[in-house]
Amino acid sequence: MELTVYLAGQIHDDWRDEVKTKASEKNLPLNFTGPMENHDRSDDIGEEILGEQPDSIAKDDAASDFNNLRTQVLLGKSDLVIALFGEKYKQWNSAMDASAALAMNKPLIIVRPKDLHHPLKELSNKANVTVENVDQALQAISYIFEEK
Repeated sequence: MELTVYLAGQIHDDWRDEVKTKASEKNLPLNFTGPMENHDRSDDIGEEILGEQPDSIAKDDAASDFNNLRTQVLLGKSDLVIALFGEKYKQWNSAMDASAALAMNKPLIIVRPKDLHHPLKELSNKANVTVENVDQALQAISYIFEEK
């Protein structure tokens, strides 16, 4: 059995590479997907497909349509979602993707530091599991594959 894991969260650092490397080291049968990690492409996709937009708000709206399409399809095809919340970047997309996962009845693991317990308490209580780091998330997934 293989699982497809949607990695929801900010795209400004290499946390996804860390997850993929550690999952590989544990020989977990996982495939990964997630949002467009090329920030410029994510911001420009609306104009690339629809043409130049009249202002920055229209440009953002056009890009959002295509990014939301991508997220809905890939998140919908996933077996499990890991949503990472860190302290360095704004976490609006993480919250949106985690909420979408819950609405789609996808199993959800939230990764967040203790410092974010209070602002994420309701979302954490809806998730299947909340952990403090990537290693714990991968331990939770490893447990799925244990037979005895």
